[in-house]
Amino acid sequence: VQLQASGGGLVQAGGSLRLSCAASGRAFSSYAMAWFRQAPGKGREFVAAITRGDGNTYYADSVKGRFTISRDNAKNTVYLQMNSLKPEDTAVYYCAANYGTYSSSQNTYGYWGQGTQVTVSS
Repeated sequence: VQLQASGGGLVQAGGSLRLSCAASGRAFSSYAMAWFRQAPGKGREFVAAITRGDGNTYYADSVKGRFTISRDNAKNTVYLQMNSLKPEDTAVYYCAANYGTYSSSQNTYGYWGQGTQVTVSS
């Protein structure tokens, strides 16, 4: 599967953005999908994930209550709605896919998008 992330940009603190990740290939509904992010000078960290099948969602504590991950299997797309953005949310955001179960570990995911920059100004 190939992944194409979009929707990043510059926003003021307290604002919102919605990221999209379009997948090509077959059996999108069989993939667990996740978002990770990498801030300047830091390692890549887990943000959110959504399972295949029943679509259970999981979040990092730092974004819980502010971000929402969702998927539209008919459109082969996963979304990340980001509200109440903070300057510390500034990072390159990556979508990832795993044919199987969800995980918060980046090592689980074999397919990655190219990343989209999110910058939150104070």
